[in-house]
Amino acid sequence: MFNISLEQNSLTEEQQRTLHEMWLRCAKRIIVSTTLAGSGHPGGSMSSLHLLLLLYSTLRHRPNDPCWAERDRLLVSMGHISPAVYSVLSEFGYVQEEDVYLEFRQAGSSFTGHVERCVPGVEWNTGNLGQGLSAGAGMALGLQLKKNPARVAVLMGDGEQQKGQIAEARRFAVKYELSNLFGIVDRNHLQIGGSTNQVMPQAIRADYIASRWNVLYVEDGNDFEQVFQALKKVYRHEVDDPTVPSVIVARTVMGKGVSFMENKAKYHGSTLKDDEAARALEELGVENPIPSLREKRSTRKIFQSHFCAPQAYPRIEVGEPRTYGPDERTDNRSAYGAVLEDLARLNNMGEIPKVLGFSCDLEGSVKMQGFHRLSENAFFEAGIQEHHCATLAGAVSKEDFAAFFSTFGVFGVCETYNQHRLNDINETQLKLVCTHVGLDVGEDGQTHQCIDYLSLLQNLYGFSLFMPADPNQTDRVIRHIAENPGNFFVGMGRSKMSPILDEAGAPAFGGAYKFVPGKADWLRRGTHGAILSYGSVLHYAVQAREELAQKHGLQLAVLNFASIKPLDAAAIAEAAKTGLLITAEDHHVDTGLGARVSNVLTDEGTPCRLIRLGVKKYGLSGKPSDLYHSEGIDTEGIVKAVLNAKEKRWLKI
Repeated sequence: MFNISLEQNSLTEEQQRTLHEMWLRCAKRIIVSTTLAGSGHPGGSMSSLHLLLLLYSTLRHRPNDPCWAERDRLLVSMGHISPAVYSVLSEFGYVQEEDVYLEFRQAGSSFTGHVERCVPGVEWNTGNLGQGLSAGAGMALGLQLKKNPARVAVLMGDGEQQKGQIAEARRFAVKYELSNLFGIVDRNHLQIGGSTNQVMPQAIRADYIASRWNVLYVEDGNDFEQVFQALKKVYRHEVDDPTVPSVIVARTVMGKGVSFMENKAKYHGSTLKDDEAARALEELGVENPIPSLREKRSTRKIFQSHFCAPQAYPRIEVGEPRTYGPDERTDNRSAYGAVLEDLARLNNMGEIPKVLGFSCDLEGSVKMQGFHRLSENAFFEAGIQEHHCATLAGAVSKEDFAAFFSTFGVFGVCETYNQHRLNDINETQLKLVCTHVGLDVGEDGQTHQCIDYLSLLQNLYGFSLFMPADPNQTDRVIRHIAENPGNFFVGMGRSKMSPILDEAGAPAFGGAYKFVPGKADWLRRGTHGAILSYGSVLHYAVQAREELAQKHGLQLAVLNFASIKPLDAAAIAEAAKTGLLITAEDHHVDTGLGARVSNVLTDEGTPCRLIRLGVKKYGLSGKPSDLYHSEGIDTEGIVKAVLNAKEKRWLKI
């Protein structure tokens, strides 16, 4: 494999010749693959090609072992330059040139329009601009914690520097002295809408300087020697402050190498027609394989197998669950904090922690202060930078850590949905624990009352969604997600409560109770109907059931759906045999448990009357009990709904 040492003072003539020959082959691949596909981004691919070739020539990596633990990580934040990435990966032996030509942007191929990890050598799926630096910071943090000497490089476009998340990532990287992280900005001054100075003026170098990064400027980013000199300074820490990250801002040319493409914004996302491609290839002095490849591409039906990197996850000691007695009133978030302290004691006392905690200026509110106190080296305060923190925590979870990110629901779900979508696509192992969900936020009012947490996260195929009912169940749910790999969301309100009790008066989720994903809890049995609930409303559901039994002689079942996804469809089907289901939840009435139950009934063709109780409008500012009453999801509201159903003869009596 071609490799250039950053210990040498300059490139040799032979290295220069080799790099030029590599550049010609890669430029040809960019033009041919995008022309054959009829779509893609050739212009930016060609402007960044010199940067990519120098990076792969100087970073430590093994094409025959793409997951080598000691490898340097290279993230390409502007994933649309996939033609350049695949071309360079082909040059270094990760993939075959012909596969790129014949499969690029074909349904079923791993050579997608934006880079994805199903291609060996790609570290992170990108496409949403502005998130790459946060992901790189997460990987750099993980490597730093493990004392792994590998470096992380993040190649970015200049247009995406307009994104606010990049500023968040810059600040975090300096605060935690991620000197093993460096960025490279492809400064071609063009984006889809034209000149970056016209679309949105920005002073990129000044922005990084203001964030206290080391900034190196390369006047000609399409000159191998100039790029090498900048990389050498970063590698040798020949910068103003070697304790913080560095960025190389390299002035490049869109469409570099083909005269009629150079400095033309249209080629950001426009490909060449066959005759234009022929002219371009002739100008480069390389053969034109497009005519011979067209028919071959049209008949390629079986694609190369997608690369699948192994998923690492640490062995986490979760300890013994605690039981809160019938008279112990506390909130779920305090129970969460207590488990985090257990996890810190059991897993973070060595040199390298296993469990990491991330907060966004709400450490006390989300009860992470005990974890912070016990394992200061494993707690990271990201400030009011939720977008960055969501991506960062997701990325670091792929470096063999159990990563807990906690904030209020409206910040951890609504505000950062796109970041979690990209986490899900990248198969992270994030533990997203959000407090203050629903109307239970109370007096903070509608801007802080997250009532769509389930509906948003249900769209993410890889996330499991849990809503524990009380502190005992919270304790067991948190230990479960800590012990198991995967992306998890756990939601809870802010109010204090007493434990849910079984019919004998003992804590229903204490003692030997074990939380099982996809399994509903039958708290009460009954034949006149069933109340299905979860979280803070479950207490009202139990109280309503007792009132209906004592005052009206009605025996309703009560089921707790702490596991919203996966969902216990069998329990819903069994409960439906009563003929009446009532869902009661602190969530948007049309998109929470009620909607999921209706889907199950429809899918199975189960005839059953369904009453959905939930939040029907943005909430007011007031006590949670008053807000629950106004929406009919307290004891009185549930009882009223059942009695109304009785009047309409919907109950089997």
